[in-house]
Parts: sequence; structure tokens; C-alpha cells
Amino acid sequence: MELTSKQKSFLKSEAHHLSPIVQIGKNGMNNEVKTSIRNVLDARELIKISLLQNTDETVEDVADALEEMGFNVVQKIGRIVVVFKVSDRKENRKISAKVKAI
Repeated sequence: MELTSKQKSFLKSEAHHLSPIVQIGKNGMNNEVKTSIRNVLDARELIKISLLQNTDETVEDVADALEEMGFNVVQKIGRIVVVFKVSDRKENRKISAKVKAI
């Protein structure tokens, strides 16, 4: 799903109060981190990912990897990436319904 600027703005405002759920550390973007990102996004649709100080990854590298996985990178601030994906489960589609209405 390609996001418009209004939809991205709405998602930024929704993500403002969220705490980072996934942290990327010294092991980088390994398969376990990718799997946990998929699972959390399927449950919540909108998450923050933080890069710890001991990681060799850059925010741009992580954002590119997430976009290759099919997720929408909404925002990159410092060492935090805000990511959105429409949930595969209908009962978890709360934010995506609001995004589609915009």
C-alpha cells in the first residue's frame, strides 16, 4: 500500500506517543529481528523500532531493508524508525481503517 502525504502525517501523529517495541542491537537485522518485526506489525500495524548504540546498522539501511520486506517506513528520526503495515488479521485492522478513510 502506497501512502499519501496526508496518510503519513496521520501515522506520524499516531506514532508520536508510542514507545519503541523492537530494538536492533549488535547482531543487526538478523532473521530473528525480522520475524519479530513481522509478528509485532501483524498485531499492532504501527510500531517504532530503535537502533541501539552498539549496532553497526544505520537508520537508512534498516529503512531500506524494511521496505524490501514490504513494510511502509513512515518516518526516520535519529535512531528511530516508524513502520506501518496493514495487518493480515481483520480483528487487528484498527489503524489501517482510519488510514484508508483519509
